[in-house]
Amino acid sequence: MIRLHTLFVAAALASVCAVTACHTAPTSAQGKSEIVAKSDAAFERAKGHDMNFRNMCSDAVGYAVFPKVTKGAIGVGGAYGKGVLYEGGRAVGYCDLSQATVGAQIGGQTYTEIICFQDQESLRKFKQGKFAFDAQASAVAVDAGASKNAAYRDGVAVYTTNEEGLMAEASIGGQKFSYQPL
Repeated sequence: MIRLHTLFVAAALASVCAVTACHTAPTSAQGKSEIVAKSDAAFERAKGHDMNFRNMCSDAVGYAVFPKVTKGAIGVGGAYGKGVLYEGGRAVGYCDLSQATVGAQIGGQTYTEIICFQDQESLRKFKQGKFAFDAQASAVAVDAGASKNAAYRDGVAVYTTNEEGLMAEASIGGQKFSYQPL
C-alpha cells in the first residue's frame, strides 16, 4: 500500500513537472527581461566569489544559469527553476529545470544552479532536450575557492551557490531540462 502511494505521488509530481516544462519561456516581455537580469546577476555574483569557477566558465562554449531553483520534499521531492542559456557570452534562449526524487528526505531550500558546457556536443544535447542528470550527478559549491577541484564530467560542470533553507535527504532522482530559443 505504501509503495503504491509513493508511486502515485511520484507520478503526480512528474506530471506537474511535465506540464510546467511546457512554459519554458516567460510569457511577458517584462518576465523575459527579469529572468535575463536575474541570470546575469547570479552569474556575475558566482564569478566574483570564485576564481576557479570564473576560469572554467571562460573556457566553456556555453552555460545555463538558473538564478532561483526551489526544492522541497517530504519523502517524495521535487525542484523547479527557470533560467537562461548563454552561448558565446550572450543569451540565446530560456530553459527550465525539473527534478524529482524519492527517498528519506524532508525540508525545503532555494539555490542558484549554473551548468557549464565544455563542448558543442553537450550544448547541442541540452538544446535538443536530450540532456538530463541521473542520481550520480554532483554539483560543486561556488564559495571562495571550493571549486578548485571541479572538472567536467561528460562535457558538463555543475555549480550551486546562494543556498538557503534546510534540507535533509538521502534520495535518488534526477534533473531534466527543457530549452526554448529567444
